[in-house]
Amino acid sequence: MTNNEQYKQKMQRRKAVQEERLAERSQEKGLILVHTGNGKGKTTAALGMVMRSLGHGYRVAIVQFIKGAWEPAEKNVLSRFSDQLEFRAMGEGFTWETQDRDRDTEKAQAAWQTALDFIRNPDYRLVLLDEVNVALKLGYLTPEQVVAGLQEKPPESHVILTGRGAPPELIEVADLVTEMTLVKHPFREQKIKAQAGIEY
Repeated sequence: MTNNEQYKQKMQRRKAVQEERLAERSQEKGLILVHTGNGKGKTTAALGMVMRSLGHGYRVAIVQFIKGAWEPAEKNVLSRFSDQLEFRAMGEGFTWETQDRDRDTEKAQAAWQTALDFIRNPDYRLVLLDEVNVALKLGYLTPEQVVAGLQEKPPESHVILTGRGAPPELIEVADLVTEMTLVKHPFREQKIKAQAGIEY
């Protein structure tokens, strides 16, 4: 048997397995997705899902919990979808800049109330809670209140929660958890500053 024939047989077996798996999976439901870990790309991956949802014509909401003090470039691009997208940058920036725990907590709680309005609203197919895990890790929100809020989402709606340090309670209720692993970063190893189009 030639290499090409062996390859063809292997791919035919693989196709049969894939078709069987697809036939077994007919259930649809709204998902809770968590992007966490020390590696870069958590928000970026979530924004890819935002773009997919917008491309399907769905309504989407983004609530940013930490990054609100600066205007991310993504907001400029996504503003073209203003009829489908609500973008709320509600934090005041990185916590080492604000240096006011009470104010940071107040801002995170206000962002959570806004997020809850979107989570409960069946008109929004996807809600992205950007850096909410950081707000949880810092104690601005409690895992219990976030888990309780997620239980209020409509059956077909998806919620993505990003940020380092996702608590075990959130990982437990999530349908999909992705941990970004840091292997190498130019900011640390090469002292290269954050660059437009890559970090922001």
